[in-house]
Amino acid sequence: MVAIAILAAGKGTRMKSTLPKVLHTLGQKTLVERVLDTAQALAPEREIVIIGYQAEAVRSSLSHRSVEFVEQTVQLGTGHAAQQLLPVLKGFVGDVIILNGDAPLLRPSTLELLLKTHQDNGNSATILTAQLAQPKGYGRVFCDEKGYLTEIIEDRDCTPAQRENRRVNAGIYCFRWQDLEQALPKLTTDNDQKEYYLTDAVNFLKPVMVMDVADEAEITGINDRKQLSDAYALLQDRIKTEWLLKGVTIVDPVSVTIEDTVTLEPNVIVEPQTHLRGTTTIGAGSRIGPGSLIENSVIGENTTIQFSVVTDSTVESGSTVGPYAHLRAAAVVGEGCRIGNFVELKNAQIGPGTNAAHLTYLGDATLGKQVNIGAGTITVNYDGRNKHRTVIGDRTKIGANNSLVAPLTIGSDATTAAGSTIVEDLPNDCLAIARARQVVKEGWKPQD
Repeated sequence: MVAIAILAAGKGTRMKSTLPKVLHTLGQKTLVERVLDTAQALAPEREIVIIGYQAEAVRSSLSHRSVEFVEQTVQLGTGHAAQQLLPVLKGFVGDVIILNGDAPLLRPSTLELLLKTHQDNGNSATILTAQLAQPKGYGRVFCDEKGYLTEIIEDRDCTPAQRENRRVNAGIYCFRWQDLEQALPKLTTDNDQKEYYLTDAVNFLKPVMVMDVADEAEITGINDRKQLSDAYALLQDRIKTEWLLKGVTIVDPVSVTIEDTVTLEPNVIVEPQTHLRGTTTIGAGSRIGPGSLIENSVIGENTTIQFSVVTDSTVESGSTVGPYAHLRAAAVVGEGCRIGNFVELKNAQIGPGTNAAHLTYLGDATLGKQVNIGAGTITVNYDGRNKHRTVIGDRTKIGANNSLVAPLTIGSDATTAAGSTIVEDLPNDCLAIARARQVVKEGWKPQD
């Protein structure tokens, strides 16, 4: 059996925020949620989050997940945090992996390898380590040629020769719980900080093995906003590299952001200054951008979206959107449509082959297939108290500068004249003209 324990009790003073450090977001997920997601690779039987500062806020943020909470009311070090597990894991038989809630870049494969190394070698404890190019300030980890720990020495206590060692402790551990359970009560605060250190627990355990992480960036911890920004850059580089290797073209990766919740199919082209967020899916052969934001949306194959914003919406295959269009609130654009310059769709369903080429607002509307919407047309969907729906049948042509006052149903194969304000339902196969007659008074000019 495997249990995961995440240290998430700290305040994070250097973040300069009243928000607990682990609730700051990296992309669209909190730091602690990213750590929990990584741990899922092990299919743990128990997931425990050790909380302290603003404990209720952390509980609330994770209320949608099946995790246990242990409160560390006073933060007296990592060893003290681990001691809070003693009553919770009483009788537990198996391995406990202790993770930091502010280290969100650890890969699932690294965690799997850590557990495998631990179990295959029958270790009492296995420590994740990293070989840093600049290890100054970190405690050094020393081991023999087989990888068994010999000692951990704090940087300030190292001799010049010992400081040449670049192996440092990542603060991520795998313990045989029965052994750690016996060691935790033996920890003391006999140190400068007067805290209980989890690293001291290994002095009571044997055998203890170290395992170097392949990519030192994985152990990156977040202590301030600069480190949070740096971690986002590392995460973005990882995500974009993965998609590039899978056949996606990213024209200017530096100016593009792609969340790790996004799915892209081969031959997608992502143009500069484009941002893909949330649970978004982009179909093969589509060109997104430049200058577009797509969030929580489904984009079909061979679709083009330029200089536009699409949120919580669907654009089906072969359609074009933009430039400067805005789709929101569950808008659905059918196949082969054109949603053009300065067109906004809100809670609108657009049938296949329909065009709204420019300067249009379609809110709370249902349009059939092959409808043409003239420039400057709006659905007047709000009466000051309630929203109402406009329904337009197949192949209908709406003239330029029309106001369609909902609730309204317009039949198929109908035509409305330019400049009309349509307030009554229209049947199929009709022409509607709803505008005042033009009056010309010759020889008239303003009086002085």
